[in-house]
Amino acid sequence: MEQNDPQLSGSATQRERIAHGLRGFGPFGLIAIVVIIFAGNPASGVLVLVWAWASQTPWRDIGYVRPTNWIGSTIVGIVLGVALKFVLKAVVMPLLGADPINNAYHYLVGNRAALPGVLFAVIVGAGFSEETVFRGFMFERFGRLFGRSVRATVAVVLLTSAWFAVAHYPDQGIDGVKQAACTGLVFGSIYAVTGRLWTVMVAHAAFDVTAVAMIYLDRESAVAHLFFK
Repeated sequence: MEQNDPQLSGSATQRERIAHGLRGFGPFGLIAIVVIIFAGNPASGVLVLVWAWASQTPWRDIGYVRPTNWIGSTIVGIVLGVALKFVLKAVVMPLLGADPINNAYHYLVGNRAALPGVLFAVIVGAGFSEETVFRGFMFERFGRLFGRSVRATVAVVLLTSAWFAVAHYPDQGIDGVKQAACTGLVFGSIYAVTGRLWTVMVAHAAFDVTAVAMIYLDRESAVAHLFFK
């Protein structure tokens, strides 16, 4: 009969301890959360994937579920993101008293040289990283704390949306907070219902690419005044 190798058994035990520590809310788990939150995009998103692997958390628990229809889910995400940006810019943000011009990114008007870096930031940094962190990771973490009831899920949507909104204050000010609160509620609600990140990732990227296009073409004010002069 084969005997178990004590070294292999010890390694397995050590891996389990690390995984347990990362999944929990002791010092090890809390340090992991802080590092992920403050790493910045897109590093934060990558670190969530490392955390899921090291903590032996199933990919589905952070929303990484294969779509049943990749093309259909992608199209839905694009349409949702573009439509949401136009609705917010033309209707919601004017009602909230927002400046029609996003001054933080107004330098992009006609600035072709800046487009590659900005598009990378909004597609990878926002679409992939922010959704992986604020929806996938935070929903998993808060879900473990609060449970999975309807009331708990509503609380998680509200809490993560508020956190997501505040995170936009340093570079976009109060108007950025207002817009991020709206998008956070929409994306968070969709994720809470579906448990899948792909469509939300695509929608977020499409939303931000549409925003960049509006700024680059200098059409922000025109869209913002479609209904409110």
